[in-house]
Amino acid sequence: MATARVNGIRMHYRRAGEGPPVVLLHGWPQTGHCWRKVVESLAREHTVVVPDLRGYGLTDKPRDGYDKRTMAADLAELVTTLGFEAVSVVGHDRGGRVGHRWALDRPDQVSRLAVLDIIPTRETWRRMDSAFGRAYWHWLFHLQPDLPERLAGRDVAGYLGYFFERWTHQRHGLEPDAVAEYVRAFSAPGALRAGFDDYRASFPTDAAHDDADAAAGRVLDIPVLALWGAEGLLGTALDVMEVWRPYAPRVTGAAVDHCGHFLAEERPDAVLARLRPFLGAVSPSGAR
Repeated sequence: MATARVNGIRMHYRRAGEGPPVVLLHGWPQTGHCWRKVVESLAREHTVVVPDLRGYGLTDKPRDGYDKRTMAADLAELVTTLGFEAVSVVGHDRGGRVGHRWALDRPDQVSRLAVLDIIPTRETWRRMDSAFGRAYWHWLFHLQPDLPERLAGRDVAGYLGYFFERWTHQRHGLEPDAVAEYVRAFSAPGALRAGFDDYRASFPTDAAHDDADAAAGRVLDIPVLALWGAEGLLGTALDVMEVWRPYAPRVTGAAVDHCGHFLAEERPDAVLARLRPFLGAVSPSGAR
């Protein structure tokens, strides 16, 4: 474990292995701990970097900077500090949205991108009808100022536990030790607020950046892998590949069977079976 000062904050990260670099980005309500079941395998062939995003885990929790452009800039400085010119990126949930923005803003730095259980943020807003609103109600709740902290802060374990149960296949939940780790992380001063600020940045700030890219015709001209849980919100409601293709013409992907939202924790072997060949196609980065 280590800490680097990047973009005005102290960012906590873990590093393992040697070889072409890959950065693993967690989502909400998690930290870099969510990758624990895949790091060892990936580290046999790659240098694996697992940061806690701005506001999460042991990374600083400033009062601003939760738009995805700033969060991506944090990571751009981190990999430069570590001596890598270009990296592969794997992002789950909110981390996938940061990875998407990172690849758009710095295409020379992101060689390829895997996005786990998301569609582009712009498409989430564009599809926000009654059915989508029912599934993604937490987006709208988390946008509200102050109220989510006040209500969730009274029972952090109960609030986070709701998602860990509802978003897993057959509502099995995650291991108690993992849930305890996430509850501990989000019980730290400022942690709930920072996580909700991540969502609050989605509209209008992130939405404006995404609309500007769409208007300019900017897409991801790199290999993109989309994976999603077959029993999760996306797997039961959308043609995920059709949604991603206008944003990433070189996208490939598949559903992960018997899996909900938390792919790397629910079905790590299945995720690795898809990730390893995708990442293995990368030639070694020029580490300085």
